[in-house]
Amino acid sequence: MPTPSTAFPPGFLWGAATSAYQVEGSPLADGAGVSNWHRFAHTPGRVRDGDTGDVACDHYRRMPEDVALMRSLGLNAYRFSVAWSRLLPEGRSRVNPAGLGFYERLVDALLAAGIQPMLTLHHWDLPAALDDRGGWLNPDSPHWFADYAQLLFRSLGDRVKLWTTLNEPWVIVDGGFLHGTLAPGHRSAWEAPRAAHHLLLAHGRAVQAFRAEALPADRQIGLVVNIEPKYAASDRAEDRRARERAEAYMNRQFLDPVLLGRRPAELAEVYGDGWFHASAEDLALMHTPIDWVGINYYTRSITAHDPAAWPLRAAGVRQPQATHTETGWEVCPAAFTDTLRWVRDRYGAIPQYVTENGAAFYDPPVAGIEGIDDPLRIDYLRGHLGAVADALRAGVDLRGYFAWSLLDNLEWAHGFSKRFGLVHVNFANGQRTPKASARWYADLVARHGAGL
Repeated sequence: MPTPSTAFPPGFLWGAATSAYQVEGSPLADGAGVSNWHRFAHTPGRVRDGDTGDVACDHYRRMPEDVALMRSLGLNAYRFSVAWSRLLPEGRSRVNPAGLGFYERLVDALLAAGIQPMLTLHHWDLPAALDDRGGWLNPDSPHWFADYAQLLFRSLGDRVKLWTTLNEPWVIVDGGFLHGTLAPGHRSAWEAPRAAHHLLLAHGRAVQAFRAEALPADRQIGLVVNIEPKYAASDRAEDRRARERAEAYMNRQFLDPVLLGRRPAELAEVYGDGWFHASAEDLALMHTPIDWVGINYYTRSITAHDPAAWPLRAAGVRQPQATHTETGWEVCPAAFTDTLRWVRDRYGAIPQYVTENGAAFYDPPVAGIEGIDDPLRIDYLRGHLGAVADALRAGVDLRGYFAWSLLDNLEWAHGFSKRFGLVHVNFANGQRTPKASARWYADLVARHGAGL
């Protein structure tokens, strides 16, 4: 039970999160294979300012320093992802011992520092060799993913308790296959639902592979989704229907099959001629029971009917009176509490983790002598962690919070232009400087959330 001074229960995880391609650098080092994101970033015009993950935060070489940094902040958990092509350069079969060794050293260093690892199997970077075979459009892709997952379960399952299959599969589909803004850069309402279908099957097969291993009883596996709560811009019927389409497309496209065993009916209207039947066997595989669900929350959307917004015919309406981050996202902590309660109310008492939450605000490229003062980020964190506390008081079974991100990093197609880190990174020399927000968060962690 929570102590009288704090809503946060004993054993609550206080962490930060990163992903492989965004922070590691050295993407081809020590026998690693090319990923689709390496190839995408090296394609002119795809990433802002021509930025790539060739160096990123240099975490691959500076990992011990970064673990020590986490320990100095008092974190007791760290969420990271594995670069599939670092382990399996061709995506299948041949294992790269140096790649596996890096993650073994990372996990061992975390445990030695008293930090619990949460390992994400796939955070968007697919081996290019598999992308060349159709990637997530290939019906064999769920089997590729399960084989890769099994390798990691057998290699690290003795040390890692918390596992994630996929991070934000909706973003892979929307950015990678529908709108073409992220790897692999396709734009097709026919491809998008098929990629989503195979990602859901891949998730199910990986969970089955996890259950088949003789892992210790306290090992758990979940799925991480990004949720953007939708509110109708007016009471007009067309705005209400637009909200329903947008919510089904973004928030229920993956959660409904995984947690309810069915697909949202509204997706047939969204995808039109690209929609297709899913067999009962496929839905049952998607519905393989998981232990927890991870929620990535950044903002809300006030949604209105917009016939020009393909294919949803729905678009967000900017709220001029609100504070917005550098990515244009409205700051709205109350919607965060709504989100956590909505997941509980719709899907039952499945445990939740906040697996990403954070904000990009302007920070200078070089830290001054006095460091980085970032009051807007502190206000964001204070408000959103207060929203987490409110959800806990409302009875949501919430087990941990991971700030996005530990480090300023390569923010995908935005390049290095958007800084989300608690720790400032000078991308010219890799120097780390904890921001004022990092010190604020460390103090809150030390108090176990008391005062929120």
